[in-house]
Amino acid sequence: MNRSIINTDKAPSAIGTYSQAVKVGQTVYISGQIPLNPETMEVVDGGFEAQAVQVFENLKAIAEAAGGSLNDFVKVTILLSDLENFATVNEVMARYFAEPYPARAAYAVKQLPKAVDIEIEAIMVTVD
Repeated sequence: MNRSIINTDKAPSAIGTYSQAVKVGQTVYISGQIPLNPETMEVVDGGFEAQAVQVFENLKAIAEAAGGSLNDFVKVTILLSDLENFATVNEVMARYFAEPYPARAAYAVKQLPKAVDIEIEAIMVTVD
């Protein structure tokens, strides 16, 4: 099995017992990203939209470190503290992805790490 750990200082370092991403063959499994500024490791200010943008920026940085881009995402799972933010997630996601869009699931959850309002994990497939 060809397995490697992906790590970049352009995304928040892991705050638990996990890696930013793991690449197996051409498939990259990206751990859930929350809206932490990678330089300060603090949650970004500015409300839900700012949090969503930071999460996508973190995902983008990890995708690039893995040798791909957001266009290589095949599945994203979005966790929200409140489904009232679903429309905003769609608006922000449209800034980062072009058709054909990846598969997606979105769930409301009771609580997320550091009391943030959004977390996103992803699976991407690179072309080696």
